[in-house]
Amino acid sequence: MNKNRFEELLGFNPKSSSNELYALCDFQTLKNKNISFERFLELCEKFDAKIIQYRDKLSNYETKKENLFYLRSKTNIPIIINDEIDLVQYCDGLHLGQEDFDKINSNKQLVVKLIRKKIGNKLLGLSTHNEKEILEANNLDLDMIGLGAYRTTTTKDVSVMLGNKISYLAKISKHPVCAIGGVKIAEPIANISFNVVGSSLYD
Repeated sequence: MNKNRFEELLGFNPKSSSNELYALCDFQTLKNKNISFERFLELCEKFDAKIIQYRDKLSNYETKKENLFYLRSKTNIPIIINDEIDLVQYCDGLHLGQEDFDKINSNKQLVVKLIRKKIGNKLLGLSTHNEKEILEANNLDLDMIGLGAYRTTTTKDVSVMLGNKISYLAKISKHPVCAIGGVKIAEPIANISFNVVGSSLYD
């Protein structure tokens, strides 16, 4: 089921692919670096991004919605929203953190059932940081997991860095793995389907 969702949307099975670009459109980073959505999308096209995640901790709901509409009108690259389940109807999927799941219920199976009722067959990703969380994720109806932090990052406070351990951890995931945190474009990290790239997109 997970493979079909991805293949319908992307045209390939991420489990058989390595280090594809997953571009992070972090609204605060764009503002700080004075980068327009147009420039961001140009870079996504240039580096052949397969997925875009829109993350916005600054704007109100209506502005986020307008920004999503704008991005979708300018690109065919699938867009996933970070955290905002009420905005998933305007994009191709949703990415949540462990804390987002915990806020809903301690039973992750139940949380996924509730989320699936809302988002249907759209893509669903969950952040993980260690072996326990990956093994839990293996039993959930997800389409991918985020795994990190690989290195330190300027956009998020990082308490644990995985470094080279990320490849071992990624190997035990049954879902495609998206490496998060200080990852570079096309950086060859073993067992990683997607490199989630934020700030280094603009370097």
